[in-house]
Amino acid sequence: MTEVSLPDERGARVFRAVKLRPEVSLSLLLFVAIIVVWEGSVRLFDIATIIVPPPSAIVKALWLNLNTPRFYYHFGVTLWEILAGFAIGTVVGLVIGVSIGQWKILEKTIYPYVVALQTVPKVAIAPMIIIWFGYGLTSKIVIAALIVFFPVVVSCIAGMNAASRQQTDMLRAFTATRWQIFRMVKLQTALPYIFAGLDIAVVLAVIGAIVGEFIGSQAGLGNILLQKNFTMDTAGSFAVLIVLSAIGIVLHKIVETIRKRVIFWQDREDSHLSEAT
Repeated sequence: MTEVSLPDERGARVFRAVKLRPEVSLSLLLFVAIIVVWEGSVRLFDIATIIVPPPSAIVKALWLNLNTPRFYYHFGVTLWEILAGFAIGTVVGLVIGVSIGQWKILEKTIYPYVVALQTVPKVAIAPMIIIWFGYGLTSKIVIAALIVFFPVVVSCIAGMNAASRQQTDMLRAFTATRWQIFRMVKLQTALPYIFAGLDIAVVLAVIGAIVGEFIGSQAGLGNILLQKNFTMDTAGSFAVLIVLSAIGIVLHKIVETIRKRVIFWQDREDSHLSEAT
């Protein structure tokens, strides 16, 4: 009896999991469908690998890269540039964002310069940054930090400005200090906005590091990507792009996980709202 009931029980568990998270199975089905259509189209129409490589060739190139010790050195270089750029851009962005949110005079004084800095294409100033900071890691970290900086500043200012006027007035009536108003009202309101900005910024940090490596570098995944493009190894280029996408997805998930732990009440409010509707 036990041997007969086990498969049924396992099937029921799978069915319940699919019912609870239908988006996971749908996403996997979509991925498989894209891969099958892609592989089949390349083989059916006999498209040259140099133009569009089949997924099987990309997997082979990815496996070859992952079995090359030198690849991990380049991976580590790019990851360090991303993380350092993200950390610096976030800290500077939060300091300026909080300062502007606290003192309105700073918003009128500094914010126009922040917007002006953001309107300058980072690709255009990247060569100058390479000249100023050299071909090493520093220039790529600076470029990544510059790209990260703006979404963090904007989200922080928006969050601080979204604080309830009634709550701040009430705290002022109870003679609360500026720091108490910031800690008890403005920061609480701003956190969801700040994490939304961090979620965007962490992905932009990947782009910033690769842009810097494209302009001038001696190591990193962007450097490998340039070499693959130069030798027309399209499958190898796709393999590097997959690794970069994986880095972006993992970093996004880390930010999302931290957000759920820090502002845990937001998910509860969302779930209550969805249940009510």
